Amino acid sequence: MTSNFEVELVNDSVREFHVTFHGPADTLYSGGVWKIHVELPEQYPYKSPSIGFLNKILHPNIDETSGSVCLDVINQTWSPMYDMINIFEVFLPQLLAYPNVSDPLNAEAAHLMQGEPALYEAKVKEYVKRFASREATGGSQEKENQAAEEEEEEEDHVMSDVSLSDDEDAAGDIDL
Repeated sequence: MTSNFEVELVNDSVREFHVTFHGPADTLYSGGVWKIHVELPEQYPYKSPSIGFLNKILHPNIDETSGSVCLDVINQTWSPMYDMINIFEVFLPQLLAYPNVSDPLNAEAAHLMQGEPALYEAKVKEYVKRFASREATGGSQEKENQAAEEEEEEEDHVMSDVSLSDDEDAAGDIDL
């Protein structure tokens, strides 16, 4: 890739890497920064790459849990004439600008977009702020792991506040 994208190899492999992707201007995703996981099959460019968002994004055509992208040009109509620049400068920006609610991977987002567009817009902006801000992408996975660890510590703290009656402690039923 020869454009203004940050590319980070995974396990020093040229077939697997992360690309820093900025949300397109004039969309709900503007200002957001996502890390996209890319895997190139051995048959690339004759077979399409595997593309997925690593940090969360709310979009009808992107699975919120796995980050998988539902985009015909990548999944079914791929051509060796396309390259990685097409994906990041054309295909993904168009997907974010023009969601296809008739073929959703995230049905909840599609229903929200169709039924309650103002709420959908607010949720997308909240996701951008929480999961795709500069602060969030400075290590989004690390931050999510850290948040999970902090939650576990809070749960452990709450559990350590539980006291046992003298009868339970003396009986030895529960060891702490």
